[in-house]
Amino acid sequence: MLQVSDISLQFSDRKLFDEVNIKFLPGNCYGLIGANGAGKSTFLKILAGDIEPSTGHTSMGPDERMSILRQNHFDYEEVPVLDVVLMGHQRLYDVKVEKDAIYMKADFTDEDGMRSAELEGEFAELGGWEAESDAAQLLQNLGIPDDLHLQNMSELTNGEKVKVLLAQALFGKPDVLLLDEPTNGLDIQSINWLEEFLINFENTVIVVSHDRHFLNKVCTHMADLDFGKIKLFVGNYDFWKESSELALKLQGDANRKAEEKIKELQDFIARFSANASKSKQATSRKKMLDKIELDEIVPSSRKYPFINFKPDREIGNDLLKVDNLSVKIDGEVILDKISFILNPGDKTAFIGQNDIQTTALIRAIMGDIAYTGEVKWGVTTSQAYLPKDNSRDFAGGETILDWLRQFASKEEDDNTFLRGFLGRMLFSGEEVNKSVNVLSGGEKVRVMLSKLMLLKSNVLVLDDPTNHLDLESISSLNEGLTNYKGSLLFASHDHEFIQTIANHIIVLSKNGVIDRIDETYDEFLENEEVQAKVKALWAD
Repeated sequence: MLQVSDISLQFSDRKLFDEVNIKFLPGNCYGLIGANGAGKSTFLKILAGDIEPSTGHTSMGPDERMSILRQNHFDYEEVPVLDVVLMGHQRLYDVKVEKDAIYMKADFTDEDGMRSAELEGEFAELGGWEAESDAAQLLQNLGIPDDLHLQNMSELTNGEKVKVLLAQALFGKPDVLLLDEPTNGLDIQSINWLEEFLINFENTVIVVSHDRHFLNKVCTHMADLDFGKIKLFVGNYDFWKESSELALKLQGDANRKAEEKIKELQDFIARFSANASKSKQATSRKKMLDKIELDEIVPSSRKYPFINFKPDREIGNDLLKVDNLSVKIDGEVILDKISFILNPGDKTAFIGQNDIQTTALIRAIMGDIAYTGEVKWGVTTSQAYLPKDNSRDFAGGETILDWLRQFASKEEDDNTFLRGFLGRMLFSGEEVNKSVNVLSGGEKVRVMLSKLMLLKSNVLVLDDPTNHLDLESISSLNEGLTNYKGSLLFASHDHEFIQTIANHIIVLSKNGVIDRIDETYDEFLENEEVQAKVKALWAD
């Protein structure tokens, strides 16, 4: 158990947390949610002891151990991979190192013998004899093959390092596990494995993630960080979102009788409970939902941007033909003779072995990178592009208002219209006069999405569009793209985003594609024959 008592954190200009009191209990997975800048990662750092709060303290039970997913990819460059994982249980690793050092001594004394016996006893109690095999199994489950386990971290790719650090956090059955964006950089198979691991994890998990599917799959509770307070809600992300929206609707319905409102909330809980899957985590949630008190369902103060893409004309007969497209970056072949055809109405998700492939393809078809082969757009298409790296777009010092003005039509080139437009994208009042080159990552993406809406293109090309966005903006973007009448090409790691939008999936590799039309993402993942082909394609 992890207890948070009277935690406050005061900066010079504002108070981030104010007298937070929570108990995080074993057997539960808590999704820590809040708007960008609310302090989710900061709160995890307080729990981890990396930041000292202004007031209050945290405490765990005697002999309990906390483990944290660190993002320090370059801290272990000259350390073997297996040792990095073992370091996740620091005391076990220290005992192992001291014990091994004693046995290596040339002049082994009686005192050394007594000390080594003590260490052997502690090593056994800590599960030391199974430690290396357990660590190796974690690495294998995350797709790190045996031949890399004894290599130094410096020999691994960044993607492999991410997996090793995740294995380090999971190693040794910690009593409390803190995970900040654990799915970042993981492939499909690794995410699926991690979901199952956390569903069956018997201790306490606190996770920050922008992946709604992940939060829905693994969480028993939402810990909502709002106005400096953290309030716990039973259920996963969808239950929290839908119930808070329903509560807000009922709160504003002055003509409805109180008993009618209560009945609607009760019916909502019953429906959500009945739809729970048979997984251990979902069953646990269902039991808690059955006991929920109606006054625990309250409106959220969250604000959602209004995102609505309207193409100015329909696409004719042709959308896009890509033939024998090849891309090299710094002499390395990223894509080799890739060919596919997209048709009007396609909403295509590109799935690659890594982000380098998907970004290279998207940049090539947008003429943003050198390539060989043919890229042929239909003559009636008009493309609007959201790159993963938008630094070039915001290199100047214009205000948001003036930057956006250059994409407005003559009818829209009006301060009143543009201010109202930006207000719906959550830039209110004097915020529209902020310089674009000082905006946060999430603000820049919202400004780019505003540009795309003004362009009214019939094809949207988006490279990881949910990157930097908070859950509210992701939900709004998801709805906007689902309702979009044009065609869409995109790359994303967001499971729910792909599942609810895409009707065409193209798997990329260096040596070709797997093209799946009229198949949802879940159907694609559940098709064992197709997944075997993906695995074989990526193994080449």
